Amino acid sequence: MTVLHVAAAQISSGPDPVANLVVATDAIRQAAADGAELIILPEATSACFGTDLGAIAESLDGPFATGLRKVAADAGVVVVAGLFEPSEDGRVHNTLLVTGPGVEASYRKIHLYDAFGSRESDTVAPGKELVTFGLRDVTIGLATCYDLRFADQFTALGRLGAELIVVPASWGAGPGKEEQWDLLTRARAADAQAWLLACDQAYVPPVGTDPLGIGRSSLTTPLGQTHTRLGAGAETLHAVVDTSVVAAVRSRVPIL
Repeated sequence: MTVLHVAAAQISSGPDPVANLVVATDAIRQAAADGAELIILPEATSACFGTDLGAIAESLDGPFATGLRKVAADAGVVVVAGLFEPSEDGRVHNTLLVTGPGVEASYRKIHLYDAFGSRESDTVAPGKELVTFGLRDVTIGLATCYDLRFADQFTALGRLGAELIVVPASWGAGPGKEEQWDLLTRARAADAQAWLLACDQAYVPPVGTDPLGIGRSSLTTPLGQTHTRLGAGAETLHAVVDTSVVAAVRSRVPIL
């Protein structure tokens, strides 16, 4: 059994990566001071959708990623945050960077948000690989936003041993979208039989079809029960994940 202190920093990103790094750094430092070991920030932490993503995209050794590495190392925590890196075909990848003492990984969003009038694939190239990483004795899976609509990805992460799945997001607002977010985060936790920590951008009034966030970051149990949920505004969720619950659920309900 491992008990892991986690946090989801529900911030609101603007178009400027330099300014967003300041916001992210402040959120990480505060969450670490409050006892978090693993701190999740939203998808598109480096720059909000609606920005010229090609212009702000950078490699994983660029200034935004380097800044995240520094604050994670200084605070002694593991950080997961969304940024955009150039792809070989001229688009960008919607990437999660995982960084901290002894931990370095990245995940490129597989399922792109071509829905509700939005066309993420026009500017974003899809990833192809499922990714997990280890923190202490916990296997943690990665997914991003629209991935939540694809149950097989979460079942596969559960079969890879993920006991916690983190899902940074920038969920588009609209009729029924809050209910869909709540439903899908709970369902995907149950599909994986894992804890699921979803960190959305704080609510921003909709602008066209760009997904800008609704808040409602949450931690869900391996049985699909909501453990903790935030409101719409900028704030941080703190919780404790007990991995013994995962083993108990998978033993009692052997679906994987």
